[in-house]
Amino acid sequence: MSIFVDENTKVVYQGLTGSQGRYYGLLNRDYGTQVVAGTNPKKAGTDVDGIPIFASVAEAVSEAGANASCIFIPAPGVRAAVMEAAEGGIEFIVCITEGVPAQDEAWFFNKLQRDFPSVQLLGPNCPGIISPGKCNIGITAGHIAKSAVPGEKNVGIVSRSGTLTYQALYELQQQNIGVTTCVGIGGDPVPGTTFIDCLKAFEADPETHAVMMIGEIGGSAEEEAADFIKSSMTKPVASYIAGQTAPAGKKMGHAGAIVSGGKGTAAAKMEALEGAGVRVGANPTEAGELMVEIIKGL
Repeated sequence: MSIFVDENTKVVYQGLTGSQGRYYGLLNRDYGTQVVAGTNPKKAGTDVDGIPIFASVAEAVSEAGANASCIFIPAPGVRAAVMEAAEGGIEFIVCITEGVPAQDEAWFFNKLQRDFPSVQLLGPNCPGIISPGKCNIGITAGHIAKSAVPGEKNVGIVSRSGTLTYQALYELQQQNIGVTTCVGIGGDPVPGTTFIDCLKAFEADPETHAVMMIGEIGGSAEEEAADFIKSSMTKPVASYIAGQTAPAGKKMGHAGAIVSGGKGTAAAKMEALEGAGVRVGANPTEAGELMVEIIKGL
């Protein structure tokens, strides 16, 4: 199986008529993803390489059966785009855009929680999600991911870092280990989907036998995930925490990757995870090697 998206997911691209949206939308379609629509009120009735363009997400839902969206529009328009998707009937929203104002993220995160509790938002500022061989939404390179194989031991991946998401996929592919779903949750201060959201889903998925979790400095998400792993997970987890040499008080890459007041350090996160029984690697390759050991022992 997979989590959140599969071969039946039908995606509308908000921003398909832009250069980046078109590039990745068509790349995702070539991978095998059901990219059924794009939106642009000024270009409704046209198409992008055969993909119909609608005036609104609601039209894409009613006319093309879209149940997921991918947002590829500039940061100032993301708040409105997220709400258009939710109000239009979309169940799973993937927002790739970086640089979304934190106050906008907090606003639509809470708005969705309150008024659209069944809607799952991934991002903003994330690489997206891939269930290898089934569905790829976002900017992850499909050729570096090995599909999960029924009857074999497969891994789920969740990561705050886009680049390390790709490395984790490739490390496992090199070892001939299949992946059910790889979720890039992004590194902004207010992510729509958390480590715990993904860990819960992987724990419930019968084809996911172990989980690789990649975190980074800043915030308390990894410590919260460690508590969840300790109390609620039966499946083994391997992890890596990026930013182990980062100086306190300096933002490192992501808006949420900042150590402040002695909190959010790599050491504290690693200690919490190890205390929860997670095998923590000193670098991404070692984390991959630990996962290989875990899979061989299952």
